[in-house]
Amino acid sequence: MPTSDFDLLASNSPAQIEGKLALGGRPCLARQRSHEDEAPRFVPGDELAVAINCALCVGDPLLVTGDPGTGKTQAAYYIAWKLKLGEVLHFQVRSVSQARDLLYSFDTVQYFHEANVKGGSPGPLDKKKFRKKEVLWEAIASAQEEGKPRVVLIDEIDKAPRDFPNDLLHELDQMRITCPETGEQVVAESKNRPIVVITSNSERRLPEPFLRRCVYHHIEFTPAWLDQILESRKEEFQSLGDGVVRVAMDKFLSLREKGLRKIPSTAEFLVWLRVLAGAGGIEAATLQNLDLSRLPYLGALVKDHGDLKDVRTGKGQR
Repeated sequence: MPTSDFDLLASNSPAQIEGKLALGGRPCLARQRSHEDEAPRFVPGDELAVAINCALCVGDPLLVTGDPGTGKTQAAYYIAWKLKLGEVLHFQVRSVSQARDLLYSFDTVQYFHEANVKGGSPGPLDKKKFRKKEVLWEAIASAQEEGKPRVVLIDEIDKAPRDFPNDLLHELDQMRITCPETGEQVVAESKNRPIVVITSNSERRLPEPFLRRCVYHHIEFTPAWLDQILESRKEEFQSLGDGVVRVAMDKFLSLREKGLRKIPSTAEFLVWLRVLAGAGGIEAATLQNLDLSRLPYLGALVKDHGDLKDVRTGKGQR
């Protein structure tokens, strides 16, 4: 039987556990929050705030880069929450994404199918029935109806095919969308121009013409910035106590200085703190006396086999 809510599985116990009951008490279920829920807790910092204001002033997209887990995606939700602009129109970029996926889609197969079924019936088909507005078109149309701009998030643009950013230059610059299939054209009003936030993990360099059209900000990881993050989430780790959180932060910063292939990010540090809080029973003095190779639950922090081996063998230990 598990000795605590955390110790659900025991390697030396052959008995089964009533999973439904045991899993229902997991700490993660009590803290599941959406991006919208997290927006008021986001700490942009002075430099990101300046970049946001620049982008709002000139109407250009805001391109945000930084380590994974530094809050790039959350910046868009923060803007929408702060300015009371409603739901973020979130486009998650994938390796097969095309620029038109941000604008509209047209169901050609269904259109031709209905055209064949209709046959010689009088009157043409309404092509608009087969056209769907995607996030950028939806943002323009919504602004025209509601009289206020919408926030559009293009998340992880560096995952897209090479031509994706350049294929969006005209639309992002002019905020004008043309649909040849229906003959429609929509143009954003200057005062309600969509607020576009673009994130990148810098996996590859973006084209120069695209960069010229953006206001740029890189979220720099610093201990002071991490302090602000922890302060905004104080109640989440209250059960650990300030002493444990401070020591855990020191250990995390030491790990980042080890020259690992995959440097632990802020997101992974927060996950590690949640694991420590869920497991319970850790004292600040105990954690302080552990070297990096003996840190508990290292798999929440170190995500590379070679890195894990180096840490556990003390290679490059500081």
